[in-house]
Amino acid sequence: MRGSRIAGMGHFVPENIVTNDHLAALMETSDEWIAKRTGIRERRWVVGDVGATDLAVPAVEQALAEAGMTAADLDMIIFATLSPDVNFPGSSCLLQARLAVPGIATLDIRNQCTGFVYGLSVADQFIRTGAMKTVLVVGAEVHSSGLDISTRGRDVAVLFGDGAGAAVLTATEGDNRLIDSALHADGTDYEILMLEAPASRLNPRFTPEMFEQGRHYPQMVGQAVFKHAVKRLPEVIDEVLSRNGATIDDVALMVPHQANLRINEMVARMIGIDSSKVYNNIQRYGNTTAASIPIALHEAVQEGRVKSGDLVLLAAFGAGLTWGANLIRW
Repeated sequence: MRGSRIAGMGHFVPENIVTNDHLAALMETSDEWIAKRTGIRERRWVVGDVGATDLAVPAVEQALAEAGMTAADLDMIIFATLSPDVNFPGSSCLLQARLAVPGIATLDIRNQCTGFVYGLSVADQFIRTGAMKTVLVVGAEVHSSGLDISTRGRDVAVLFGDGAGAAVLTATEGDNRLIDSALHADGTDYEILMLEAPASRLNPRFTPEMFEQGRHYPQMVGQAVFKHAVKRLPEVIDEVLSRNGATIDDVALMVPHQANLRINEMVARMIGIDSSKVYNNIQRYGNTTAASIPIALHEAVQEGRVKSGDLVLLAAFGAGLTWGANLIRW
């Protein structure tokens, strides 16, 4: 049966390290306050005019090199981001131009923290049907230029970092493949994690008053997001495992979205997986949204935490609300 496998991965983060102590100099917070509530110690922020595509390019180059391919081998680019370089067109088109592969299909995914999980599933479907042979899936974010770096915005500003991750998926007939994906969404509570302005439903889309009110900064009801995440992640993990005849004991490594270390630790306890089989790097990078899972997965591979034949589980929850999981035989 035709399926898809990850032939190569890459990731990139800016050189500029922003510690909790750096933020404490800009707002009323502390390293202890941030670390206790989130697990984050530092994150990477860009300097100057840098977009999501700029971060994606070196990650993609690394992924292609690992796969032993060039951009000319790609049939499609899928780009997951909530921070596109420009409002439109999508960053997948900008990346295509940077890679000098005009004519191939491109697609942007706006599923926020669940974007890479959705992206892998979409790429897998194109490959399974035979429509595509090789698909590039990218998650890249530049959060730092859109955060309220003040005491007013500290609950959100301390969480996010910039970075990019990429995976090259290619067709396979073997057992080492993306086995299955489970994807869900519920827009009922979309307002608990959103960025409101500028927006087409507002006329005008943006005003000086909106600027003063900070409506162009992301807003989050943290306790509500936490409650949804620890409910939905165990559900979707059980779903993708059970319908493929597997249990959590079969999983060699779980790579969850890096939103909050406390969420990941609670979910691990709820599903009964040992902490040694869960990969977390939020301590160093913060929440890089669509980039968090590919960055973490690639680091795990580089560290030898993933071996051929291992069952790998990816799981994410994010704005939308959206959530999902991928089950991969490495």
